[in-house]
Amino acid sequence: MRKVVDALPESHRAAADDAARRLLVEPETDLLARRRAGEEVAGGTMTEVRRAVLAGHRLRIHYTATGQAPRWRTVDPIGLVTVRDRGYLLATRAGADRTYRLSRVLAAEEPPEPAQRPTRADLDRVSRERCAQFLSGDHVAVQVRVSPARRDRLLSTAMAVRAEAPDTDGWLRLEVTFQDLWHAEWALWQLGTQAEALTPEALRTRLHDRAAALAARYAVPRA
Repeated sequence: MRKVVDALPESHRAAADDAARRLLVEPETDLLARRRAGEEVAGGTMTEVRRAVLAGHRLRIHYTATGQAPRWRTVDPIGLVTVRDRGYLLATRAGADRTYRLSRVLAAEEPPEPAQRPTRADLDRVSRERCAQFLSGDHVAVQVRVSPARRDRLLSTAMAVRAEAPDTDGWLRLEVTFQDLWHAEWALWQLGTQAEALTPEALRTRLHDRAAALAARYAVPRA
């Protein structure tokens, strides 16, 4: 898209340049992604969201947050990010940073009111910063080795994926985030011998103690 912008006449280049900066596809940092499955967004809703982002207008969205009933919110859109076929709206609300999953936007309206946002957008930087903020909370980062056959099962329980690479024995090595140690212990326990937690040590200890207690419970009684 940057090449297209550079080829435009000077009179159109500024507007097109700003539009290009409001859209980011496949950044290196995934905001909240777990699985790779794509998500559907209603065409009319997506049109309204995209129009507000590119026009620099405020946006009203009927949004379903996790564990909450849908409700209307008025936000100042910064830009759109697509990661692994999932779309996100980066915005601010009452001055606070917000990230919205587009698949959870049930409806959208574009009031004729200018958005309060920076003149120029650096979505790659913004997405990295928001990912870092999300991961710096009380969540637990876990280094784990997993069989490829259980990769999707692991990602379906993790809150976020921070890194992924092949290991030397055909398994995968990932860094994933869980809500807390209990959540991590529960998720890894479901995978049995098809996964191994490498860090943190507290998680390894909890899994070891749990396995030892189960083995002791089912030990063959001595004659």
